[in-house]
Amino acid sequence: MTRRIGFPFCFLIRRLHIPRLLLLCMTCQLVICSLLQPSLEGSANLLHLFSNKSNQEQSYCEAETRLASSLDFWTLSSENLIAVLPIDPVKENYVRKVKNCIFSIALPTPFKSRVHLVAVSKEVLEDILDLDLSVSETEDFIQLVSGEKIVFGSIPLAHRYGGHQFGIWADQLGDGRAHLIGIYMNRQGEKWELQLKGSGKTPYSRNGDGRAVLRSSVREFLCSEAMHYLGIPTSRAASLVVSDDEVWRDQFYNGSIVKERGAVVLRIAKSWFRIGSLEILAHYGELDLLRTLLDFIIREHFPSVDVKEPNRYVGFFSIVVSKTAQLIALWMSVGFAHGVCNTDNFSLLSITIDYGPFGFMEAYNPGFVPNTSDDERRYKIGNQANIGMFNLNKLLQAINPLLDPGQKQLTAQILEGYPVLYYKRFRELFKAKLGLLGETKGDDDLIAFLLQLMEEKEADFTMTFRQLSEITQSQLQELSIPQQFWALKMISKHKLFPVWVSQYLLRLKSNVNDSDSKRRERMTTVNPRYVLKNWMAESAVQKAERNDFSELYLSNDAVLTVWGGVFLSSRKYLDPQDYYRLLSAPLNSERYRTETRLSRRAVSGSSLAGVLAAVRSSRTHT
Repeated sequence: MTRRIGFPFCFLIRRLHIPRLLLLCMTCQLVICSLLQPSLEGSANLLHLFSNKSNQEQSYCEAETRLASSLDFWTLSSENLIAVLPIDPVKENYVRKVKNCIFSIALPTPFKSRVHLVAVSKEVLEDILDLDLSVSETEDFIQLVSGEKIVFGSIPLAHRYGGHQFGIWADQLGDGRAHLIGIYMNRQGEKWELQLKGSGKTPYSRNGDGRAVLRSSVREFLCSEAMHYLGIPTSRAASLVVSDDEVWRDQFYNGSIVKERGAVVLRIAKSWFRIGSLEILAHYGELDLLRTLLDFIIREHFPSVDVKEPNRYVGFFSIVVSKTAQLIALWMSVGFAHGVCNTDNFSLLSITIDYGPFGFMEAYNPGFVPNTSDDERRYKIGNQANIGMFNLNKLLQAINPLLDPGQKQLTAQILEGYPVLYYKRFRELFKAKLGLLGETKGDDDLIAFLLQLMEEKEADFTMTFRQLSEITQSQLQELSIPQQFWALKMISKHKLFPVWVSQYLLRLKSNVNDSDSKRRERMTTVNPRYVLKNWMAESAVQKAERNDFSELYLSNDAVLTVWGGVFLSSRKYLDPQDYYRLLSAPLNSERYRTETRLSRRAVSGSSLAGVLAAVRSSRTHT
């Protein structure tokens, strides 16, 4: 296929005089051609751009106040990255050991068959990328998000990083099937890095083919957007394209290889740097480059830290520790298990990235493991806080060569404070989920008591808290659980449930200036009605494999209304049972709960009280 690169110059015209513009345009053209070697638009188009300078200036001014209706004057930039961070001098795209750089230049590989746009996030396009939704219907957009077209200012990059996988150093990893195509600064002045996932081989592909399949791409697209609506810091998904190219995968790691369809997700984040970005540099003793990258990250993403300050790395580490503790506590509050909490999947900005074998808990179970390849259950949901400690320790080991003895002592103390930070945020979140105000001595026990009952009765995690948000205190006091509150009704069969209810109602009386209606209103804002459970994702995947993408297209009002209303009780917002009404075993059916129990692995998960105690007392690393 022919690769095209456009040259919209309006953003240069507004800043430069014409003689300088001509020189810069010629320079940019020569540099980009030498790096990327694409075929260019015809010279007539280039002359047309110059002859319509006034129209371009007008278009730019209009773009300041309205959404772009095409990609003609919509640009990305890689300059901020490559001007400071070293690029791999080897231009050829083949798998190799790479050293002394942060990025390698690598072109996406277009699909051989025709690609189809099957999903797009209206909110991401319009609110972040300043693109009118109609742009997604153009051929230019499809070529851009599939890796076939490169817009002006974009130099596709693959990031070099390493990491500890399942606790073991895995050496060089890197973007093996992803291309960072540039940074976009939107109307709000926010910088977003755009990355294609599944767009072909890079020097870091190892034994892989550089592709992502439709199944995993559907899951990532849905989960990143669902997490956003749940209020969890996360990367976002802008679009999903699918091809008819054959990609072979061993889905269940059992030696059974099946044919799947290749797909590409355009995902965005403020930054894609992760703990492994620093680990690889420290491992190979590239300390000057480690310092350069750290200073760049601090300058770009940690405004509260003065990059000229001698203790800047201490300040940086303190923020990462605090935000990581908060992120994992947020995961726990919605029952989310990442599945592969390796250091190469842990963002330095403490956002959720790299959605793989993730899962949301059905029944409350601290031993829940969504990743079928995690035989040792390292990344079970109840161990995520401890894994956070392990990963932060690896981050500290990476930056230690840049610290003096006093700074090493300070950062060690900061790391030791991580369990306290995590537990503090965990406690705040679960108190809010129960509608508790103020502080009392027995709050920890009240939370742990409820979760123990939920675990023993295999009660649904999400719906238990949601139904507690909707039931009245009088109904609880009388132990009169309406039939529609099926999760609470399940717990009510536990012999200790009346004891917990009496303790809970007594605690609610200590809420100052509160009422039952205020409590319920407050709780419904933090306890979602639903999350992206496996049956929802699987329904979307199965339909997508039959070329039915109705559960993906987030510009579709029905789908957007489902995820936009996760906390709201209103006829305006659909229940997932209504939207996925064709599903054979809906969420609130006895059949669904029975099948969930039968399919769940037998685990010896500890109670929450034990998990909390382990986290609070943890001073060792996993």
